[in-house]
Amino acid sequence: MIKRYMHDIIIALESIASNKLKSVLTALGIIFGVAAVISMLAIGKGAQQEIMEQIKMVGVNNIVINPIVREEGGENGNGEEGEEGEQQQSKFSRGLSSLDVEAIQQIIPSVHQISPEVSLNSYVLQGGKRSPAKLIGISNDYFDLYNLKLIDGMYFNDYQEEHGIQVCIIGANIASRFFSRVNPINQYIKFGSVWLKVIGVLEKGTFSLTAFENTGVNVYNDNIYIPVKTMLLRFQNRALINAKTFGGGTSVIRGMHFMAIRSSNPSTNTLSNYNQLDRIIVQVEETEQLTPTTEVLSRMILRRHSEVKDFEIVVPELLLKQQQRTKDIFNVVLGAIASISLVVGGIGIMNIMFASVMERIKEIGTRMAIGANKTDIVVQFLSEAILISVTGGFIGVVFGIIISKLINQLAGILTIVTPFSVFIAFGVSAAVGVIFGYSPAKKASERDPIESLRYE
Repeated sequence: MIKRYMHDIIIALESIASNKLKSVLTALGIIFGVAAVISMLAIGKGAQQEIMEQIKMVGVNNIVINPIVREEGGENGNGEEGEEGEQQQSKFSRGLSSLDVEAIQQIIPSVHQISPEVSLNSYVLQGGKRSPAKLIGISNDYFDLYNLKLIDGMYFNDYQEEHGIQVCIIGANIASRFFSRVNPINQYIKFGSVWLKVIGVLEKGTFSLTAFENTGVNVYNDNIYIPVKTMLLRFQNRALINAKTFGGGTSVIRGMHFMAIRSSNPSTNTLSNYNQLDRIIVQVEETEQLTPTTEVLSRMILRRHSEVKDFEIVVPELLLKQQQRTKDIFNVVLGAIASISLVVGGIGIMNIMFASVMERIKEIGTRMAIGANKTDIVVQFLSEAILISVTGGFIGVVFGIIISKLINQLAGILTIVTPFSVFIAFGVSAAVGVIFGYSPAKKASERDPIESLRYE
């Protein structure tokens, strides 16, 4: 029986070989369909991988509290005086401060780790080299919050944090730029007018996440990190500036909420920033605690700020997951569109096979007259369809991998070809050959051999 069917398959191979051009054109739909499916799935997998890396970068279960910095004169971000702003002019809020950090630690039990953040843009000097950089004052928890690992040195110790010692941990780009020939550990680097001792170097990050800085992500390769107390004592403490500027007078302090305090960041010079901290990052122990903790934080800080809504709370992980869901829907649509090519290719195979049946009626009659049964005819024509679709599937897989690599290199879009996507695309192409090849094969087997021999 097996030898009989092998003979039918050999006849199918001989038929394909004798009609090479027709077979190649028939397989084109399958080739393009499989290549499209693999490349689309590769784009989708790459997008998913990027989102997962970004979630790691923004920190798992992190909540970011940002100040709302208003324009001079009490105007909102649109340059118009809002009703809420008019009602809050007589209220005083000190803005985000170290006191808020202490209160969050003491009051909210679901908080696992917390770090304030104060940033300052200026120039860094070392060995006659000068380069712009960002200085960030943080607590030691910050490195755990954002999964930042050291390749050399150590993190801040308790004494350095409590006393505001002039030490720093630098990003990989800072290390390579200023200490390419020496070990940066225990070397000194000057930021502004203050010398800082390097005690650690961060591992280099491979992802550029500048677009996510507003959700709490820093491009940490170019940053310099110091204890937050060092920042407040030696570089920038807006709380002290406010107190000195207004002399502590109650009537004047009430107007602090909308007073313009110049920031060291040129991009925010026109904004009134009275906040001591630029950001507070809070991490909860479980993902299920994100939403309730966010609600509690909002109510608590609003109460501490005298009902002045001068802050916003962002959950980066939820935003990224929402973006991932949007991308997943987009990838499903792309996959569906690509799959249409496979269906079109299958229809092409069916049409060609029907035409082939009509062209080879005498051949069918001759085979049946010398002993071939209906099953032999079905196997022969079904084998032709399957061989065309499987060969097209193989070629399509190769093209799909090549296209994915080209998209990655030329368009800069991360693509990941997985064995699952190859299996799905190839499996569908084989299924297309069976499904669309069976009908013509069955029709060929049902022809009357006498009529087939008489057919002109």
